[in-house]
Amino acid sequence: MITISEYDVIVAGGGTAGVAAAVAAARNGADTVLIERYGFLGGAMTAGLVNPFMTFYAGNEQIIKGIFQEIIDRLKDMNSYDEKTKAFDNEAMKLVADQMVKEAGVKLLLHTYISDVLITKGNAVRGVEVHNKSGRQVVLGKVTVDATGDGDVAVMAGAPYEKGRKEDGLTQPLTLNFRMGGVDVERMPPRDEINRLFEEAKAKGEITIPRENVLYFSTTRKGEIHFNTTRVVRADGTKAEDLTYAEIEGRRQMAELIKFLREKVPGFENAYLLMSGVQIGVRETRRIIGEYALTEEDIVKARKFKDVIARGSYPIDIHSPTGEGTIIKRPPPGESYDIPYRCLVPKKIDNLLIAGRYISSTHEAQAAVRIMPIVVAIGQAAGTAAALAVRLAVSPRELDVSLLQKTLKEQGAI
Repeated sequence: MITISEYDVIVAGGGTAGVAAAVAAARNGADTVLIERYGFLGGAMTAGLVNPFMTFYAGNEQIIKGIFQEIIDRLKDMNSYDEKTKAFDNEAMKLVADQMVKEAGVKLLLHTYISDVLITKGNAVRGVEVHNKSGRQVVLGKVTVDATGDGDVAVMAGAPYEKGRKEDGLTQPLTLNFRMGGVDVERMPPRDEINRLFEEAKAKGEITIPRENVLYFSTTRKGEIHFNTTRVVRADGTKAEDLTYAEIEGRRQMAELIKFLREKVPGFENAYLLMSGVQIGVRETRRIIGEYALTEEDIVKARKFKDVIARGSYPIDIHSPTGEGTIIKRPPPGESYDIPYRCLVPKKIDNLLIAGRYISSTHEAQAAVRIMPIVVAIGQAAGTAAALAVRLAVSPRELDVSLLQKTLKEQGAI
C-alpha cells in the first residue's frame, strides 16, 4: 500500500544544507517535511565527521550568521564549541539539529530514502516517492528543496548537470575522517616534523596514501586529534561501486596512518582509534546547471551580485583528483564574494531549488563554496525562498529576490 501525504515544502536530505532549509521554511510559515536517509541529521557535520568549521569571516568581519550563528550559540550552550579553533562536538551537533527542527515544527522522516520524483507535464516537481520501514510512500509538495548533497532529486527530475573538472571529468578525492584518543598532545612534534616523518615513511613504502602531508586538527576534547588525511582518488561519489571501494580503501588508509603515528610520532605511542565517519566524506560530485554558474573569477575577484543570498570568503581549495597536491586560490585579503540566488534555481525544472555544495558553479568555484558555513547559509536562503514562493503562489524562478533578501536580513542572515 502507498501512503500519500502533502506539504507546502519538501526538503530532500537532512544534511548541512537540509537542516537549515527545513528550519527556515517552517519558520517562514510553510508546512514542511524533511526527509533523511540516516537515523540522525547533520550530514557532513555528523555522518561525515567533518571538523572544524572553516572560515566564516572576511578579515575581521563575520559574514555568515543567521541559522549558522544559532547553531554555534546552541553548541556553546552545550559546552561543545571551541571559539578559538572553531571545532565542535559532532555528537552534540546531532542534538542541536534535532532541537532546531523540532522547535520549528518540521515534520521529520528519518531512515527514509528517496527513490523517485514526480514531475508534471510542465516540468515542475510535484513531489517524491520514498521508501522506508513503512513501505513505499508518496510525498507531495508545492516546492521541493534538493539538499541531497549530490543533486539526486534534481537529476531524477531531468535537470541538466555537470560533474568533475573539464579536462577529464574527475572529481576531488574522497576522505574518511577519523579521530584518535589517548594522545599526549604536549609531546606532539610541530607539523613540519610530523610531515617530515610522513614523507620519510612514504619513501620507505610504509605509507601509500596519495597525499602530500598529514592534515589534522584539535577537537573540543582533551587528548583527542582529528584527522582529515586519507585520500581516495578516481572515485565517483554517485556510483555505488565506487563508494563501496572508497569506504573500504578509506579504512585501509586510516589503519595505515594509525600504525605510522603510533610507531613514528611522539605522543601517539598509547593512542587509539576513537571513531571514524559513518560515511566517507565526499567533496564533489554533480553540479546542477542553474540560471547562473559561479566561476573561479567570481571567487578570486570577490565579485558582488544584485541577487546575493549568501557570502563566502573561503578560497578555491582543490585536492588533486589524481594524487598528491592541493591547489589554493584566494580572494583578496579581507574580501568576500557573493553567491547569487540564480545559482540555486535549476534550468528547465520548476518548483525546485538547489541547496548545498552542488549549486550551479564551475569545478573551481565549487571548491570554494562547498564548506559547511557557506552551505548552511545557502540552505537558509533556499528554505526561505521556498516558503515565500508557496506563500505568494509563484514559482521559485519568479520570486522577487529583494523580498527574499529583506526576509533573510530580518532573520539574522548577512
